[in-house]
Amino acid sequence: MNSSYSSVAGRLLTLIVSSLLLAPQAHAQTTAIKKPKKTSSAASASASSDNTSGKSTVIKKDDVHFDQWKEVSAFIGKMVSKHGFVEADLIATFKQVRYVEQTRQLMRPAPPGKPKNWKAYRARFVEPYRIEAGVAFWDKYADDLARAEQQYGVPAEIIVGIIGVETIFGKQTGNFRVMDALTTLAFDYPDTTTRDARMQFFQSELENMLLMARESSLDPFVFKGSYAGAIGWPQFMPGSIRKYAVDFDGDGKINLTDSPVDAIGSVAHYLAEHGWKKNVPVAFPATLLSHDKSEALTAAIGKGLAASFQLQELKTLVSTASSDAPTNVLYGLIDLQNGTDATEYWLGTDNFYAITRYNRSYFYAMSVFDLGRVIAAARGK
Repeated sequence: MNSSYSSVAGRLLTLIVSSLLLAPQAHAQTTAIKKPKKTSSAASASASSDNTSGKSTVIKKDDVHFDQWKEVSAFIGKMVSKHGFVEADLIATFKQVRYVEQTRQLMRPAPPGKPKNWKAYRARFVEPYRIEAGVAFWDKYADDLARAEQQYGVPAEIIVGIIGVETIFGKQTGNFRVMDALTTLAFDYPDTTTRDARMQFFQSELENMLLMARESSLDPFVFKGSYAGAIGWPQFMPGSIRKYAVDFDGDGKINLTDSPVDAIGSVAHYLAEHGWKKNVPVAFPATLLSHDKSEALTAAIGKGLAASFQLQELKTLVSTASSDAPTNVLYGLIDLQNGTDATEYWLGTDNFYAITRYNRSYFYAMSVFDLGRVIAAARGK
């Protein structure tokens, strides 16, 4: 998941595997309600789906007509004036779009009060099936991974780690029609504190989806992806495909759905464009020097997704037993909470933070780092 995709704030990747596996069961537990045939706006759809009874409800896809929504009409007008689309063509397109209640449910924030648990998160991604699949993937595409590393400076194990975490090496790329998912979220995002910003984000991705389909001379409805609209082996959002995806297999087109080689090159290019530094390590385990939660420790962790400390500046807070930690790079202090168990601390370089540009989550970045390392070690046995 790239920067656009990652902006869903870690929720997307945390749910991507489980949601696809549990979707039929979750759908069976909801109750369909009848809606008027003509829905004038997203607000009227939300009013029925965001009820106050505590029970999830489903809006029937056949009862929503996006081409009649005033917000969609305004979007169509923008696409006509800004990009030269034909209004009648876009109206016909949006008549075919289906409302996907499941995407809205999966976008809801996690229930409050449940503590974060790094060990549980890691166990979902650094596990035997993914490791075995990763070894096979690396063996098959070793030359392409080496070429990507040479061209972009991103190690093979990081590329392998991302594709493994995202889709288990192409095995779970998503079966939602991207137009359906993006349109639903662009105009009827769940009622959260970030609703307006998220709707703007998904409207931008919908814009890029239509542009990408036009540029590739493809029907926009042929694109399948995740419930958030991410596409292909590396789960790029449409905006990232247009900006960062590359034709790495040299066949004259970019295809992240059917070309693992294009996926390899595109992941490497994305990271290189987001601050990856060649020959700089990623992260080192750290030991907390005092178990008192000092203001200095809180401030260091609170620096967020950036490496901003010299190693010397952190010596009063944490230490690392690794002699490989260079003193000429910047670090950030990473806390990986483990529920009721002790928190793990790590020192992350700019390259750790480059991974978080793919998905803005410490858990995500660390699982990519760990999975890649484990697969590399398994190949070496």
